[in-house]
Amino acid sequence: MHTDVNHVNGVTLAVFLVFFLLVTVLGFLAARWRRAANAQHLDEWGLGGRSFGTWVTWFLLGGDLYTAYTFVAVPAAVYAAGASGFFAVPYTVLVYPLIFCFLPRLWSVSHRHGYVTPSDFVRGRYGSKGLSLAVAVTGILATMPYIALQLVGIQAVLDVMGIGGGAHANWLVRDLPLLIAFAVLAAYTYSSGLRAPALIAFVKDTLIYLVIAVAIIYIPIKLGGFGHVFAQAGHAYATVNPATHKPRGELISSAKNQFAYGTLALGSGLALFMYPHSVTATLSSRSRDVVRRNTAILPLYSLMLGLLAMLGFMAIAEGVGKGVKGYNSQLAIPQLFRDVFPSWFTGVAFAAIGIGALVPAAIMSIAAANLFTRNVYKDLLKPDATPEQETRISKLVSLVVKVGALVFVLSMDKTVAINLQLLGGIWILQTFPAIVAGLFTRWFHRWALLAGWLVGMVYGTWAAWTVASPTQAHFGGSSKLVPGIGRLGYIGVTAFALNVAVAVVLTLVLRALKAPEGKDETTRADYTADADTPRLHKPDLTLAAES
Repeated sequence: MHTDVNHVNGVTLAVFLVFFLLVTVLGFLAARWRRAANAQHLDEWGLGGRSFGTWVTWFLLGGDLYTAYTFVAVPAAVYAAGASGFFAVPYTVLVYPLIFCFLPRLWSVSHRHGYVTPSDFVRGRYGSKGLSLAVAVTGILATMPYIALQLVGIQAVLDVMGIGGGAHANWLVRDLPLLIAFAVLAAYTYSSGLRAPALIAFVKDTLIYLVIAVAIIYIPIKLGGFGHVFAQAGHAYATVNPATHKPRGELISSAKNQFAYGTLALGSGLALFMYPHSVTATLSSRSRDVVRRNTAILPLYSLMLGLLAMLGFMAIAEGVGKGVKGYNSQLAIPQLFRDVFPSWFTGVAFAAIGIGALVPAAIMSIAAANLFTRNVYKDLLKPDATPEQETRISKLVSLVVKVGALVFVLSMDKTVAINLQLLGGIWILQTFPAIVAGLFTRWFHRWALLAGWLVGMVYGTWAAWTVASPTQAHFGGSSKLVPGIGRLGYIGVTAFALNVAVAVVLTLVLRALKAPEGKDETTRADYTADADTPRLHKPDLTLAAES
């Protein structure tokens, strides 16, 4: 087994660079793909003209939701802790029936009124710029660590390929390859908008499915079969962790951890389509039926995710990182690929991970930029901004967001990268009452929702901070044991429960006091409108072009 992560294999690097150059070219060419007469409009740059059909949307959503987190952090969590890392599988199973109920309604009302972001909908539904701003700020805040997680995936691949000079090299030399990848991503996102990740997603998903199909057959055969893999993993998890004086992990979740596991899966499922990038990919669809069809076929990715998670067991069986003090589990899967695959196919696998990071990072930065432009810049700073000004600001902010994510990834501890996703999940889950409840009812008072959001954010952030320690595996929840329940559940769910409780109680109080509720600009018919229903406030591209 190879152990020198600073050794550069020329064949692996060459194959990786070929695919990286391919997606870079596609990213810039995407600017001309399905281009409208006036591309300088936020609908065009930030939502791809709202023109994507079933298959483009499927690849875009797949590229958006199944990321470097999927390829690196999930199997790394399984590698480090065992069964708890599989929480990502049931949460993706839970989420699709849920979004089948509300995403078509969000698409319809957004199409009808020209909403670009979830905050646009919240402002229109509740007549509250304050609540809209809270949702926008939360979306931007939660997206930053998620983009950083994608950069962690790229960096893990670069480290294992030996690019950058190793941990003891000068910081500029060490991080230069990541900075170059970031700069290329920023350039084609700025140029092509959402069309770039939509086009690249075809390459990304094809590579990922290919690598998984090969890995799930080839690696177990090479390691002596699945029986041997599970036996080795079980033995490894039974060993005592010197830091905690407890077993390293569990092959099968014990009763005391099941409540925490279940709430982590539930909370992550509720949060997934609250992220701005999920909404952005959905609103780029050309019809309500496209959204519904995608909620039906996206579970195919959940099967892939379950197979990917088992790579964590395979890394243990292969002996990746065994006996290396302070080993970073985020390197486990890239190093597994390097150790067992031929050099050329290792390059393909590394390209799948790298591109699997670039696609969602691009969508996330676009979604965060749209939030700032529509719900901070236009709503608060320049209400008379033209479509061209909106697009220009959104392009610039997409660069700023990427820089912020880069600061995250270069300054934070990356040994438990799943924290980045879980922390974002705690925050974004607090927007669920305002967005999802608003799609079905106007019962909640806008001020009550704002107060509930504030309580959830403050508690969730404080709780995440207090559980973070060298002996705590992740921000998922407290390790405290409660009789009859087991370990306390996911912090995000607890914060969400407080959020809803505050919103319900204050709504009753504010309604009794007859506090002003704000104007609702939507109607019941807006939530079931089809693609051929004329949009209200539809951007006049001809007028925009003349101006």
